[in-house]
Amino acid sequence: MGVSRLDVFYRRLLLSKLFIGGWGKPEDLKRIFEFRKIIGDRERCRSLVPEDYPVHINKTEEHIDCHIHDGFFISPLEHFVPGILPAEAVKARFQFIVPKKWQKNRPVCIHLAGTGDHFFWRRRTLMARPMVKEAGMASLLLENPYYGYRKPKDQLRSSLKNVSDLFVMGGALILESTVLLRWLEREGYWPLGMTGISMGGYMASLAVTNWPKPIPLIPCLSWSTASSVFTTGVLSTAVSWTELEKQYAINSVYEEEIIKLLDYCGADSFRMGPDFTKNVDSLEHLLGLSGDVRASVGHNSKAGGDAEAGQGLLIGAGPEGGGTRVDQSLSSGNSPGMSLGTPPRSLDGSGTLQGQRMDSARCWRPSLHRESTSFMKAVMDECTHMANFSVPVDTSLIVVVQAKEDAYIPRTGVLSLQEIWPGCEVRYLNGGHISAYLFKQNVFRRAIYDTFDRFCLKYPDLH
Repeated sequence: MGVSRLDVFYRRLLLSKLFIGGWGKPEDLKRIFEFRKIIGDRERCRSLVPEDYPVHINKTEEHIDCHIHDGFFISPLEHFVPGILPAEAVKARFQFIVPKKWQKNRPVCIHLAGTGDHFFWRRRTLMARPMVKEAGMASLLLENPYYGYRKPKDQLRSSLKNVSDLFVMGGALILESTVLLRWLEREGYWPLGMTGISMGGYMASLAVTNWPKPIPLIPCLSWSTASSVFTTGVLSTAVSWTELEKQYAINSVYEEEIIKLLDYCGADSFRMGPDFTKNVDSLEHLLGLSGDVRASVGHNSKAGGDAEAGQGLLIGAGPEGGGTRVDQSLSSGNSPGMSLGTPPRSLDGSGTLQGQRMDSARCWRPSLHRESTSFMKAVMDECTHMANFSVPVDTSLIVVVQAKEDAYIPRTGVLSLQEIWPGCEVRYLNGGHISAYLFKQNVFRRAIYDTFDRFCLKYPDLH
């Protein structure tokens, strides 16, 4: 199956670059990788977030068919990995759309935001309000870190500054989803499920791997890992490879230390073979790209050993303590904070590196793009590959909706979700990523209703 030309065309209209700040601070990457090993194991996380974690409603609006509640809470990630979130993102904000009349039970679906989905308008208009009318179903819209009210002041629109920002976002959303699911349970809502479109689908999938009970999951236009998105999909052309390659070249910590922290090395990690090259060739032809965009991947051995939970992560806090930032966020939500954006080492105006001249042979070696792409795939697989997380409790409650010609979410060369989650259902749509998003929202909603019905039939007494 080819890729959608609409996807390729739409991507060419957007000129913004991703990861202009680089990989992120090495110490931040190390801390989030260590924490990933904890949240990737559901059994280790059973008591990570307290059952009575505080959630606050600070505004309510009444509409003809529903109430819309605005709420907030402090992201648990700030407690476990202090200072890793930018100050603006510490306070997690959400909108809860509740029908005035329930049709059956009190179902709630949590929607996580896709790329570029700032604030709540898009999800509320395209999904939540129609779900109230069609099925009497409530929706809870959680705002992603780095988006909307949680966007750092120095970030341009939706373009994450650092690769590490994506991993921080994922870690935060896993814990924040747990907070909301437990809060909804306390409030008597049932059944509960999760969904998301594109990046929101990835994040919803990650969150469900951490939930200790059967739960409906409907990831739309997402797949098993984000590594292919940034190495072979159309978004790979938006990545600031020049900055990433420069940092990878001048700071040996990435290939000498960080690579050893990576756990996932499955059949599709660091290796795509001829399918990888074929896919890149096809994409280059469509985009009219030069050969320097082409990438291949190498090999790496699996790093062993579990991370120390809890205390070891708290020690790595930045100059602002976790407690201080939490207190400030509760009072104002606008406290000054740390940024992940500054690369650990950089060139000065004279072309020197921390007072010493760069090794030009090291920094401009011919294989640099290939090495940087391999490293990108490795770190993306570490934090986003579903095989690196626990299998959801009941995979029969997972309905994946995917586009056959999706150029944003390549499926070639990576494990399928059916292989990772045996028993899940995949529904394919004709067309690509953009056309599915624009014209198939009703299909996404139908998949949600079907999955919730399946849950109610299978677990009528589980509440």
